[in-house]
Amino acid sequence: MTNEFIIQITDVNFRYERENVLEQIDLNVPRGAFLGLVGPNGSGKSTLLKIILGLIKPQSGEVLLFGQPQAKFKEWDRIGYVSQKANSFNSGFPATVFEVVASGLTGKLGLFHFIGKDQQKEINAAIESVGMSQFSKKNIGELSGGQQQRVFIARAIVSKPDILILDEPTVGVDEKNVKSFYNMLEKLNKEREITLILVTHDIGTITNKVTHVACLNKKLHFHGLVEDFEKFNTDDLSSIYQHDVHLLSHEHAHIEEGGTTR
Repeated sequence: MTNEFIIQITDVNFRYERENVLEQIDLNVPRGAFLGLVGPNGSGKSTLLKIILGLIKPQSGEVLLFGQPQAKFKEWDRIGYVSQKANSFNSGFPATVFEVVASGLTGKLGLFHFIGKDQQKEINAAIESVGMSQFSKKNIGELSGGQQQRVFIARAIVSKPDILILDEPTVGVDEKNVKSFYNMLEKLNKEREITLILVTHDIGTITNKVTHVACLNKKLHFHGLVEDFEKFNTDDLSSIYQHDVHLLSHEHAHIEEGGTTR
């Protein structure tokens, strides 16, 4: 991992009308990192993603992408984004897995550009990297929520972005498949060398996958290496989340909000 920062956020503040949503956010994402962005509902995580993606502008502060001021940044194909699509996807949409992933090249090739052999190889490689090769010719509507989400990730990475941002990608994924899903993300980070930002509530499951953690609740209460985040105890986390948070002991510490210790 290099010292180069792909994203640099300095003193960013955002409010909707009179409600402060983000306060004095300073966040640097180094190239090669796998950052877990965590925090309670309403903590500003989605708002922060929208600011990074240029969908909304903060009232104050600075955002640099690849060292450039965001207002001057033009290479948006270097940033991939996957939302919570699996939960609301139209199951009747008439497209195969291959066709959905191929649509991720539209920005580079143009809407009606012919897909040549080189592009076919790139599409198949992206599908293989998310473990969906055997479903390449299947209609996407026939797949499970977790499988669909893998296809959307393949679509996002087929254009070979430098960074991939995922907003709670395991929504709609069966619990038994969540572990393999995170293994797939870890593999993309290490083997494809894609910098990842993962918004999630599943803190415990990801602590053995991510390299960095940012814990947000309007303010950034923690930003650093995962090893340092794992030193937090229940009182520390309850203070950040502003309600009871309990650590559940599994393979790694797991967090349950407002629940009981098991």
